Amino acid sequence: MTTTRREFLAALGAASGTLLAGCAGTAADTGGRRYNRVIDAHAHWYPQEFVSLMEKEGPANGAKMGRDANGNPVVLSVAGGTQTSVMRRNMIDLELMIKEMDERKVDMYALSMTNPMVYWAPPEFALRLSQAANNAGSAAHLKYPNRFVGTIMLPMHDTKLAVQELERAAKLPGLRAINIGEHINGKNLHEKQFWPVYERAEALNLPLFTHNLYPAGAERLKDFFMINTLGNLYEDGIAAVSLICGGVMDAFPKLDVYLPHAGGTFPFMIGRLDYAIGVSPALKHMKQPAHRYLRRFYYDIITLDAKVMKMVIDLVGVDRVVMGTDFPQLMSVKQPVDFVDSIPGLTRREREMILSDNPARLLKV
Repeated sequence: MTTTRREFLAALGAASGTLLAGCAGTAADTGGRRYNRVIDAHAHWYPQEFVSLMEKEGPANGAKMGRDANGNPVVLSVAGGTQTSVMRRNMIDLELMIKEMDERKVDMYALSMTNPMVYWAPPEFALRLSQAANNAGSAAHLKYPNRFVGTIMLPMHDTKLAVQELERAAKLPGLRAINIGEHINGKNLHEKQFWPVYERAEALNLPLFTHNLYPAGAERLKDFFMINTLGNLYEDGIAAVSLICGGVMDAFPKLDVYLPHAGGTFPFMIGRLDYAIGVSPALKHMKQPAHRYLRRFYYDIITLDAKVMKMVIDLVGVDRVVMGTDFPQLMSVKQPVDFVDSIPGLTRREREMILSDNPARLLKV
């Protein structure tokens, strides 16, 4: 096989650790700045194998399927769901996704699925959906090893099947984290039925990448796009507090957990939780203040406001912030390098930590 100039320069850059000028796919350039490999840890896709299975067998298992005006497959409803899920071409077609990555100056995606996920489905069908997604994620990595890694989907509502699929998927090339909803059919993440999954995740050194899924209070959030501007952030906070106060973070001290939307409400209510631990009988079991857990989590950059992002960094430390954008969703960070460059008070080295080093460490790439 003939080696292209891009491949040669990418290999040279990896070997030397230097930043290369004019080499797409190894560095991102904005405003004259050069950064090492830019990694988006929160990018969404729907594998074609998952889409095909949903269209063929989803209706018999409780999903209502359709197509939009552009011919995109749409999950119109699932049991317990409150939103439709449009499976757009730029969330399925890897070549189109790579084109958009280059336009966004992003070198690698960690692929994860958004709603409807699989918890709505009967367990055996949820397992098949999970297997289709996991196999496809590994195949994407094998086809484009420098552009994609995957995250593992599990049928969390059946712990035995979830552990079974985790053991299988963990052996597949390129799957570097576990994609988990911030609740499982309305159950918070601290529930003991989920602990066998956390135990195996810690042992396998696979981080949990939490993701909002059908926020609580949907009826009150139906107006003014509040289900996204508020509901998703509430879910992030509920997930974090559930994992802390429910004992998961103490029971599994080596388990890494990623929170989207820069942690949502969690970093900003840490003072209230600290205070509550001192006064509430419901929290008398807590052995240390809440702020001690801030650095147990990783946080992405989806604040959509540079000054707010700086506040999060000041609270949790720049080494706990990873570049993750929610692309290509409506509320995603479209040009992440530009956004990170706009965060006030950061050194160039700190920006490179967010764009490259921190997500690379978390994903082990």
